[in-house]
Amino acid sequence: MAGKAKEIKIDAKRCKGCEICVELCPTKVLAMKEGIAVVVDLEKCTACGLCELRCPDFAITVIPKDKEAKGPEAA
Repeated sequence: MAGKAKEIKIDAKRCKGCEICVELCPTKVLAMKEGIAVVVDLEKCTACGLCELRCPDFAITVIPKDKEAKGPEAA
């Protein structure tokens, strides 16, 4: 996933506060707030997907900007 993220969705109900995503993020886009991961600076996100890949609770979804033009409605 190259490029910046359009959005990072964090499901607060699934997040257990393990901080793996925060520790792995190479650009420090995520932080912990009240035991839940939160996005603190989306502009820094490179959409590498490490947070989504390593989240043991499947609480994170990274939506890259390049996904905007894809899908059946874009054809």
